[in-house]
Amino acid sequence: MFMNIMDSTVVNVALPTLSRSFGVPLASVSAVVTAYLVTLAVAMPASGWLGDRFGGKAVMIASLGLFTLASALCGLATSLPELIASRALQGIGSGVFVPVGMAMLFRTFPPAERIRANRYLMVATLIAPASGPVIGGALVTGLSWRWIFYVNLPIGLAALAFGLLCLPGGSEHPAGRFDLPGFLLAAAGFPLFMYALSTGATSGWGSPAVVGTGVPGLLLLIAFLAVERRVAEPMLRLRIFSDRLFRITDMQLTVASAGFMGTLFLAPLLLQNGLGFTALHSGLSTFTEALGGMTGVQVTTRLYKKAGPRRLVTGGMLGTVVTIGGMSLAGPSSAAWLIPVLMFGTGCCFGFAMAPSQTANMATVSAADTGHASTLLNTMRQAGAAAGVALLGTVLTVSHAGRGDLAGFRVSFLTAAALMLLGAIFATFVRDSDAIATMRDSGPGEPAADPYPEAA
Repeated sequence: MFMNIMDSTVVNVALPTLSRSFGVPLASVSAVVTAYLVTLAVAMPASGWLGDRFGGKAVMIASLGLFTLASALCGLATSLPELIASRALQGIGSGVFVPVGMAMLFRTFPPAERIRANRYLMVATLIAPASGPVIGGALVTGLSWRWIFYVNLPIGLAALAFGLLCLPGGSEHPAGRFDLPGFLLAAAGFPLFMYALSTGATSGWGSPAVVGTGVPGLLLLIAFLAVERRVAEPMLRLRIFSDRLFRITDMQLTVASAGFMGTLFLAPLLLQNGLGFTALHSGLSTFTEALGGMTGVQVTTRLYKKAGPRRLVTGGMLGTVVTIGGMSLAGPSSAAWLIPVLMFGTGCCFGFAMAPSQTANMATVSAADTGHASTLLNTMRQAGAAAGVALLGTVLTVSHAGRGDLAGFRVSFLTAAALMLLGAIFATFVRDSDAIATMRDSGPGEPAADPYPEAA
């Protein structure tokens, strides 16, 4: 999880260096980022079927191995096309192992123990996006751009060794037939639409590249939804959205991801482009989000079983409205101390909300549907994050935000706060009674759950 999220942000700080190293315009090296996002979007919808067909362990090991190998190839690349192709392989691996890993986690831990599992999972989720720019900046400055990829090798190899030794094997549930029409539509529609979202703010929403990818992508996704509603064994089991608790928490998590990732996109731009901070200073100022996130998660996971998800998620989301909205007040004389403080508060409140929401998300989803539910959740969150960055990037572009003109940044932070407020509204519709299975205490004499009983 840490590698997946960090790899989405660590490359951004190296783009100017890559441009100089390969002797190409900065616009050309942006393909290093989009190649990763596009292939991730291709692979993710198929991950649920793959996990059920070949077993979580086999798919996790294979996708982790592909990601680690691709990281090495990225570091060894001698040309921009080689680097882009290797980043595409990284995206395929990453798009598979995160949903499959989360499905394995939720199948292994019974509902009553999931809040404790999320206490650890959320730490990686919160540290990774904030640490990416800091790690990337330090490696590019102190060593070379190749080390932003080589750093994945020890982590990946350790994860592979641990997985081979410790993960339970076997295929948990029948996979059914592979939905080839659904896969082809998703494999074409998701990347086109994600590409348009990720480049629209910088290229212009009316540019030929954005219109030429966004419109066909949207049409293909509409066709994909129509096909999935009619086939007996769909690639994405959209019927899971009929589960009220899953539907509401999924919507809340998607909107929250949009606001959170959009804020992590905005804050460095304010500090560097708006106020003239260095990249390292900017990264250290926003890294406090990770410290706050760890604090919030540790508190909320201990309150969960008594307070229930609705109040915790709503309270945490309202807290992010205040802290993100407060960033609109940062100026030349206050940003140096105000942004780190508010980023700490944002991380604290976001972690406070996310751990309960993620725990409650699959409380009423059957074990057979867990893999597909994890795929739906991660696909929606990925789309939400891309949409949030695109929306706030567009606000910045339209408002002509830049050095000495902070009005556009203020409007953008208020827009991000509005997204968090929408997430808080969704949270009020959560019923604690629906998530009661996750709020029970395991009795002292109660036997531990047998992971993957179907595999036996």
